[in-house]
This record gives sequence, C-alpha cells and structure tokens, in this order.
Amino acid sequence: MEYQSKINELFEELSETMKGLILKDEPLKKHTYFKIGGPASLFAEPEDAEDLRNLLKLIKKYNIDSFVIGNGTNLLVADEGYKGIIVKIGDKFNKTLRDGNKVQVGAGVLLSSLSKYLAREELTGFEFAGGIPGYLGGAIPMNAGAYGGEMKDVVTRVKCIDYTGNFHEFTNEEMEFQYRRSIISDSDYIVVEAQLELSEGNKDEIMSKMKELNEKRISKQPLNLPSAGSTFKRPLNGYASKLIEDAGLKGLRHRGAMVSDKHSGFIVSYDNACCQDVLELMRIVISTVYDKYGIMLEPEVKIIGTSL
Repeated sequence: MEYQSKINELFEELSETMKGLILKDEPLKKHTYFKIGGPASLFAEPEDAEDLRNLLKLIKKYNIDSFVIGNGTNLLVADEGYKGIIVKIGDKFNKTLRDGNKVQVGAGVLLSSLSKYLAREELTGFEFAGGIPGYLGGAIPMNAGAYGGEMKDVVTRVKCIDYTGNFHEFTNEEMEFQYRRSIISDSDYIVVEAQLELSEGNKDEIMSKMKELNEKRISKQPLNLPSAGSTFKRPLNGYASKLIEDAGLKGLRHRGAMVSDKHSGFIVSYDNACCQDVLELMRIVISTVYDKYGIMLEPEVKIIGTSL
C-alpha cells in the first residue's frame, strides 16, 4: 500500500476510535518553542493511557513513521514538516498524587507547575527544575537538569509503554541515567508517569531558592526570543557556550537565526528563522569550533523531519 494511502486509512480509523485529538496536516510550528516547522501528516493527542495504547497499536499495524513530543521545548522541525504521525503527550496526562515523601506524577505535568506544587507541599529537591520549560515525560528520558540537579536525583520509578501496547516499569538504577540521556533516550518506550522521592522542607526556603534560580535564568538566558534551549550538549572538555564564545561566534547572525548575544549556548530565531537557517548556523558553529579546538559539538536539540 502506498504510504499516503496508509496515512489516510490510519486517520480514518483513528477518527472513529480515538477519544483524544486527531488532526491532519497540523503545522508543527504551533507546537514548538522555536515556532518553526511545517505540517505533520497526522497529529494525535491521546486522552489517557488506554487511548495512547490503542493509538500505538494502530501506528504499528499501519507501519507509519511516528515521533512523540511533549511541550516542544527542545525541538527543531523541518520546514517541509514530518511525513508520519506526531504523538503529543500533553496535559491530559496531568496526574499528581502525593504519598508521604513520594509523588506519582503524570508525563504531561509541566516542570514549572510541578515545582510549585511540591513547594506548597513543603517537599524539597526539585527546585532546580522550576525554570525548565517542559513536561516531565520529556525531561526524564534526557535526564534534564539545571543548576546542579538532574532528574536522576529525584526519580525512583518510571512507567513506560511500548508500541505493542505493553507497559513497563524501570527503577532509577535500571534507567541508567547519564548526562542528558538514559536507557530509554533512543528507544520506543514512551513515559506515561513516574514516581519522585523528595525530602521534607520549608515552604518559604523552597520558594526563595526557586526565585533565586529563576532570576539567574532570566538574567543569563535569551528567554525573549524563540529557541530550543541549549543547542549543543556539553562536551567532555569544557562548555559548549564558552567554546562558541571563545571562537568569536557570539552574536553571529545567519539569515533569520543568531547565536544569542546573551548566551552563546543558544541559537535563537531573531527574525522569523526557518529550519534551514538554524541548521546552517549550527553547521557553521560546529565546524568553526572543531577547526579551532578539535572538539566536535553534538546537538542537544532534537531535529525532526531532516538531519544536520
């Protein structure tokens, strides 16, 4: 069967069976912080875990390319879009349930909302994540972190689903957390919820720490322009932002994209950049840093529908 015909048939079946949202030719720039990206052939936002389970089985049945997104904070999508189905695990997965120092949290809970909830509950240990703009479900596979804290410090169990519709649970040790990755980073497992373990704390002290970190983030990062956060992973030797700045690239503009003049670890859209603008600027940065220092920078941003 021709690929487009399979997409059309999948859409018809999902239109009849999904409880959640199913759309055709949805512009992905509406779902990324970069505000870049052409249409996805199909875009689905399941209502709950059972809806997701049925969706994944149908994707497997029709053998359609798929990609799972959360809040779109670290994504760069091709100008041509994505030939397949984008699955968004969104705020329908927003469960939060406390049991002592342990909290069950759905994959669609925003880290900023979760940090405020934990502060109100006087649970400490999650302050580092208060300013990270994303859902928990996206933060866990990449072991997101900031200001000395990472997901591995607070996550004790992770519940996932695979494309055959089977659920799996992983302990902290089984997740094999490393810098910006885990055992499920490049797998077909999708996080649906996780258990966090925190410590009792003082609400005022927790809020004060969150305020301090947020002010630090605002002062140092270009939050006023569209981006996908840190563009490159931290190399083994040094920091990407320092290497880029030392190479004289801070503030470098390439058509609509720019190496931020506030924080050189960010490539931002300062003038309606398209995906190609950003990719070309990334290539300039990578080659310049490699030529000067012999260090090959790797993208931290996820690139969909094209390649670097």
